[in-house]
Amino acid sequence: MKLQGIFPPITTPFDHAGNLYATKVQHNIEKWNLTTLAGYVVCGSTGETPFLAAEERYTLWELVAKYAAPDKLLIAGTGVDGVLPTVCLTNRAADLGYKAALVLTPHYFKNQMNRPETQLLYFRSVADRVKIPVLIYNFPQMTGVDIPADTAVRLSEHPNIIGIKDSSGNIEKMMHIVREAKAGFQTLVGSAQVLWPALLMGASGGILAFANAAPYSTIAIWEAFRTREEEAARDWQGRVSRAASVTGKFGIPGLKHAMDLNGYYGGPPRLPMSVPTPEAKKEIEEAFKDLKG
Repeated sequence: MKLQGIFPPITTPFDHAGNLYATKVQHNIEKWNLTTLAGYVVCGSTGETPFLAAEERYTLWELVAKYAAPDKLLIAGTGVDGVLPTVCLTNRAADLGYKAALVLTPHYFKNQMNRPETQLLYFRSVADRVKIPVLIYNFPQMTGVDIPADTAVRLSEHPNIIGIKDSSGNIEKMMHIVREAKAGFQTLVGSAQVLWPALLMGASGGILAFANAAPYSTIAIWEAFRTREEEAARDWQGRVSRAASVTGKFGIPGLKHAMDLNGYYGGPPRLPMSVPTPEAKKEIEEAFKDLKG
């Protein structure tokens, strides 16, 4: 399975009562279908997944599978701290047509989960039991647990572990993984601010929250990389980096406001997160004035 191009880890639409907003799921997916995004990651961090009940995950997976264009690759975010519940979630997603699982590093019991031997046991145990290939998801800024490059390289030997999404922003680590991992193991960058340099270092694409609000700008970097148009890539990377630093500052609520600006449905985040302040909205609007949807 080739994981090339740009995948947004999609936001979860809620109405103003905090309920899933199915109509807006359809609205966003059908608009994104018109782009050359490679596919969608459903129930990743950007989807506010820690705030979702299990049945809400299933509903989202079903809705996105229903409305996604046939050429879009569907990846389900399924990782929880235990092996068996992760396996159950992953196989449920597989039954709904998802082609790969993005599995977050377990992190609740940090003293154990920071140990490479525990990380190896977790991902190998999941990969042995699931129906679809596994992508490791390393997001140390959020989890407080980092997967060392050498551990990722060792995991690349497993036949059902096909890649890693690395959101650490550590280009040196990415280079190490790309250089040392088993042939065919794919590295996807998780930060829009380093998309261009990551592609130059051997990343096969990006799973980028920023692509929810401005997919064309991230696709432009990917296409410029493919066609070796360095000047265009550098120009787009500069624009994206400035705006991504602002959405990063204000988190998912800020990203959702940027989506509202660009014709997608962002809407409110789920409590206890709150909508951006008027001052924050103004800063986001300024950052996105040249990055329309």
